[in-house]
Amino acid sequence: MLFLFSITWGAVSGWWALACLLLGVLYAWLMYRQPINLTNNFRYVLSAVRALAVTVIALLLLAPMLKSVSYKPEKPLVLILQDNSESVKLFTPKGSQAYNVSNLTGDLDKVKSSLGDNYEVHEFNFDKTLHTGLSNKFNGKQTDISAALKQLNEQYVNQNIGAIVLATDGLYNQGSDPQYEARNFKTTIYTIALGDTTPKRDLLIANVNYNKTAFLGNDFEIEVLAEAYQSKGETMRLSVTEDGKQVAAQNTPVSSDAFQKLVPLKLNADRKGIRKFNINIAPVTNELSTQNNSETIYVDVLDAKQKILLVYNGPHPDVSVIKQGIESNRNFEVKTILLSDLSTLKTSDYSLVILYQLTPGNSGLLQSLAKTKIPVWYMLGGQSDLQDFNNQQKAIKISSGRAEMQEVFAQPVPEFSAFTLTDSTRQKISTFPPLMAPFGSYTSAPANQVLFKQKIGNVLTTYPLLSFSDEAGRRIGILTGEGLWRWQLAEYKANGNHHAVEELLSQSVQYLTANANRQQFRVYPAKNVFDEGENVILNAELYNDALELINTPDVKINLKSAEGKNYSFLFTRSGQSYQLDAGALPVGEYTYSAATKVGPRAFTANGQLTVKALNLETRQSAANHQLLNNIAKQSGGQMLLPSQINQLTDLIRKNDNIKTVVYQDKHYSDMIDVKWIFALILVLLSTEWFVRKREGEI
Repeated sequence: MLFLFSITWGAVSGWWALACLLLGVLYAWLMYRQPINLTNNFRYVLSAVRALAVTVIALLLLAPMLKSVSYKPEKPLVLILQDNSESVKLFTPKGSQAYNVSNLTGDLDKVKSSLGDNYEVHEFNFDKTLHTGLSNKFNGKQTDISAALKQLNEQYVNQNIGAIVLATDGLYNQGSDPQYEARNFKTTIYTIALGDTTPKRDLLIANVNYNKTAFLGNDFEIEVLAEAYQSKGETMRLSVTEDGKQVAAQNTPVSSDAFQKLVPLKLNADRKGIRKFNINIAPVTNELSTQNNSETIYVDVLDAKQKILLVYNGPHPDVSVIKQGIESNRNFEVKTILLSDLSTLKTSDYSLVILYQLTPGNSGLLQSLAKTKIPVWYMLGGQSDLQDFNNQQKAIKISSGRAEMQEVFAQPVPEFSAFTLTDSTRQKISTFPPLMAPFGSYTSAPANQVLFKQKIGNVLTTYPLLSFSDEAGRRIGILTGEGLWRWQLAEYKANGNHHAVEELLSQSVQYLTANANRQQFRVYPAKNVFDEGENVILNAELYNDALELINTPDVKINLKSAEGKNYSFLFTRSGQSYQLDAGALPVGEYTYSAATKVGPRAFTANGQLTVKALNLETRQSAANHQLLNNIAKQSGGQMLLPSQINQLTDLIRKNDNIKTVVYQDKHYSDMIDVKWIFALILVLLSTEWFVRKREGEI
C-alpha cells in the first residue's frame, strides 16, 4: 500500500508559507547573530533548527489542511466452485473419455498453485448448500447450483472477482435454473464438464400422487409416475405391498428409450388406522441403480368423515370460501345453515361449530352451545356483537367505542407452534389483501396462541388476527376479520389455485377437532415419511380428565428400527404440549412407543414412521453439458473437459478483464490535529535547548 502526503491551503494563499519561512529565518538570525560561547558549526545548526521550529509553528497558525492519499491494490479473485454431490461419482464416462474424479481436487489445487501470488484463489464445494474448501467425498444427497452461486455472489459483493471456475456435471435437483443466477456475476465463468452425457439403463419411480386420508370400506386410487431410460422392449413390473403381502400390481411395456407413464392403482381401505404401502418396480438386467425403484407412502384410513357445522345469519361470500377450503381435506364434511334454521339440527352431532359473525348470546338456539365441550371457531365481522363475544370466551377482549371496521393485513408469528403451515403459505398470506376487522383495542390472554397478528398500514401491531386457545379442554379459534373471499381471489390471480387458503382452513380445523375423539394421550410425527438427513420431529398432547391440555408429567419415547436398534428420548415441553427433535436417524422403518403417567394412571401411544433414502442424485444419469456451455458462453468464458484443466491457468492469465484493481483513498485532516507535527516541534526545541545548555548559552 502506497501513501502520499500534501498540504492544501483552503481559503488561505499558499504564499503565506513563504512568509512563515522568512519569519523562522528572521527569528533564528536575531537569536544567533552574536553568539558568545558557540562555534560557527553549532551556530548554523541551531539556527536551522530554530528556523524550522518557528516556521512549523507559524504554519499551524494558518490552519492548513493535510491531504493524505493511499493506493491499495486488490488482486483479482479466482473462485473455484466444485460439485460434491453423489451424481458426480456415480455416473462417470468409460473408455478413452474416462476421468478419475478422485483426482479432481488435486487438479484444482494445481490450478491454485500455478496462478501464484498475482491472484487470490478461494476454493469451495457444494451440494444443497455451499461449503468452504474442496472435497473428494462426493456424498451430497441433493444439488443446488443456483444457491451456491447466489451465496458466492452475496459473500463477495463489491469485490474484484476476476473469474469463477465451476466444476460440475450440470445436474441439479433443487433450486432454480443456475443460468439465471450466473447472469448476476459481472465476471468470466469457466466451467469444467464432469460426468457422462450418455444415457444409462434405469427404471425409477419419479413421483406418487395420493390422498393422505381415505374412508373405511371405500376404494381409493394412487397414481405412480414411472420412468424408464434405455429400456425399450422391457416390461415394467409395478407392485404395491402391505406387510409383505401384494395388494396391487400392473405390468407396463416400455415403448421408448425415454419412457414415462402415469400408472393408476386402486387400493381398498378395508381396515382403519394408518396404513403403510410399499411401491416397487422390479429391476431389469444391467440396470444402473435400484435405489430409485421403491417408495413408501402412509394413508390414514378413517372410520367416517368429521362433520363441521357452519352457522351464519345472512349471505356472505366468505361462507362459500370457508366451506370449499375445509372440504379440500376429504376428512371433513361441512354443513352450512342459517341461524334461523338451526333448530332443525342437533349440534352434538358435529365435531366443530363455526360461528360466522355470531356469538352464543345472539340467539337462544346457540346458548346451549356454550355449555358443551364442542370446539368453536368465532369469525368476527361487521355484524358481530363484541360485548357478547367478550363475555363468551377469555382468549381475546375487544374494547371499541364505536362500531367501525378497519383494514388489517396478516403478519405471520414465527413463534406459533400449535400446528405447522408451510413457508410458502405463510409468505403468500402475508401478501394477501387486507381483511376488515372491528376497530378498537385488542387484549390477548397469555395462553392464547397467535398465528397471525394485525398489520394496520405499515404498522405491525400486537393485536391478534387469527389465534387459538384451550379453555377447560375445549379448543377455541378466533378470526377477528372478514373478507376471506379477497384472499381466495388474490391467490387465484397470482398462482391459479387456492392452496394457501385451503391449507390454512384445513389445518386450523384439523387442530380444533384434534381432541374430538377424546383421546387423552396422542403422539404423532410431523409427517410419516422423512427424508434421509432430515430431523425427525414428533409431537405429543396430554389431556386431563376435564380434557384440559397439560404438560406437567414427563413423556418418554422409544424408537425401534427394523434391525432392532433402540433410540430412547425424553420429550421437551413446547407451549402447552410436547415436542421432540430426534435428529437425523439412519434410513429405515421405525416403530415408536411413548409412555407417560398422570397420577396413578399410565398412558401409552404407538405408531410408525419411515426415514427414506434420498434418491434424487440417481434419478438423472446423463450429465447436462449444454447447461455448462451456456453458462460459460454468456459470461465470456469457456467450457473445459476434465482433461483440459491444465489450460485454465493460461486462459485466466491471458484474459485482459482479469486484472489487479487499485483503489485510491483520499483523507483530509487539519494540520493541527496531526500528532507527529507536535512531536517534531518538541524534538526540535528540546534538541536546541539541550545543545545550548551544554555549550553554556543558557
